[in-house]
Amino acid sequence: MVKLDPYLNFDGTCEEAFNFYKSVFGGELNGVMRMGDMEGMDVPEAYKDYVMHVSLQLGNNLLMGSDVIPGMGNPFQQGNSNYIYITADSREEADKLFNGLSAGGEIEMPMEDMFWGDYFGSFKDRFGIYWMIGYSFRSDTV
Repeated sequence: MVKLDPYLNFDGTCEEAFNFYKSVFGGELNGVMRMGDMEGMDVPEAYKDYVMHVSLQLGNNLLMGSDVIPGMGNPFQQGNSNYIYITADSREEADKLFNGLSAGGEIEMPMEDMFWGDYFGSFKDRFGIYWMIGYSFRSDTV
């Protein structure tokens, strides 16, 4: 069974927003990863402290987010700055969901192993909805 969680994008205010959400919802912030921590990416100096990924654990649910760097990937638009993140149970399920939902849409990142330890991809479907598909393959090797 897949798990669906919201993923929010920000224009440099992600950390501030997640601290605010934590003050309202409670829960625990999982580690903040910075743009400057990305391996193999040439991030402009002005954006190295931007948030690459953060999540707020709320029971069995996650609220996730990141800042958007101008000119890298999907441009930030206030009001249309969210994704639906699907956590798949296997690589095969991740591929099936990715291929099915992205048909006729625009692929941002094809499914591939990522340096943070997940099998991941993202796209906009043919209806304009943004999706991220992930599978944590770390559990396969433990």
